[in-house]
Amino acid sequence: MSLPHAILTALLEKPSSGLELTRRFDRSIGYFWSATHQQIYRELGKLEQGGLIRALPSEQPARGQKKEFEVLPAGRAELTRWVGESQDPKPIRDPLLLRLRAAAVVGSTGLEAELRRHLVLHRKQSATYAAIEERDFPPGRNADEDRLRRLVLHAGIGLEKFWLEWLEEALAELTDMTAGDE
Repeated sequence: MSLPHAILTALLEKPSSGLELTRRFDRSIGYFWSATHQQIYRELGKLEQGGLIRALPSEQPARGQKKEFEVLPAGRAELTRWVGESQDPKPIRDPLLLRLRAAAVVGSTGLEAELRRHLVLHRKQSATYAAIEERDFPPGRNADEDRLRRLVLHAGIGLEKFWLEWLEEALAELTDMTAGDE
């Protein structure tokens, strides 16, 4: 149920068209809640039918013109309700962890290359988060909404730090195991 809430959040931050939402997801919300262009458009239709958002009136109606949406009071109320509700953490479902478990049974052939590939990807993501922090949260900027947005970014930074440390540990263990086999 989180995609509609992610869209409501984004629209409360700034009324947008579906295309603009897709771009914004790619640059911010998508780092922790991804959605395809089709999923966003489908959800916009549901939110509009549910009376949670509406298309803004266009100055010059034209065929094929993009519709911008804004959140209605019912949408704000739904988002407020959802923010306050409890939800248990989701269990981790990561194919890499399953591969490691399988490697314990069938051998680790090819696993080192995959661990190294993941290490490169997590280093890149970590650098992206650091650049976002530098760009979007300069020293002295401390509005309440910025503090909470920065906290979300810090969660991403912390997760990347975890993965980087864990991948280094996994590679060291794998190296130690293969050295012992020789």
